[in-house]
Amino acid sequence: MRHKYLPSFVKRRGRITKSQEDNLSHLGSYEISSYLQIIQAKKKFSKVVLEVGFGNGENTLALAKQNPDTLYIASEVYLAGIGSLLGEIVDGAIQNIFITSGDIRLLIDDIKEPVFDDVIVICPDPWPKFKHHKRRMLTNEFFELIHPTIQDGGELFMSTDVEDYAESITEQLDMSVGFQRNDSSLYEASSLTKFQRRAMDEGRKIYPFSLKKIS
Repeated sequence: MRHKYLPSFVKRRGRITKSQEDNLSHLGSYEISSYLQIIQAKKKFSKVVLEVGFGNGENTLALAKQNPDTLYIASEVYLAGIGSLLGEIVDGAIQNIFITSGDIRLLIDDIKEPVFDDVIVICPDPWPKFKHHKRRMLTNEFFELIHPTIQDGGELFMSTDVEDYAESITEQLDMSVGFQRNDSSLYEASSLTKFQRRAMDEGRKIYPFSLKKIS
């Protein structure tokens, strides 16, 4: 099968609990898979935020509870994480989170106008081996893809726990246009994904990047 984008993740079933698997039966009620569905869903909210790679959904869930007037579109490829977040959504009767699975770049590519107020990407797969660096998501190609979907003045917040990935992101941003660096971000203090928490527990430094769309 030929991919439009070089895969930036390896989609494995992995370990999944019985409750996570049961929760997946609710996915159809909370799934967004097209630009038109986003446009329909956003009518009820004042803001729309995309989170790419939500892990088990801790960060998405905390933000959604703090900001009930904001629609959160949460992207993840791993079924265990999707099942965990779905359980919290259903149990808490949360109305402002929708989930998208698969390669988020395909959905982004389908969007025809600026719909996101902010985009969050916390500690994506670092693909540490040099021969795999071409699979890293946070590149100039991704910045060019996401740029038209963000409102003017909106934020693109990213982080990594890998120093050479941070160096690579900096190099890629030097080639990018349409964004300027912010001094700080509210998302630096938001709840951690399981990937960022693991990095911090293991003593690794977190490298944050906050960008403002300027044109």
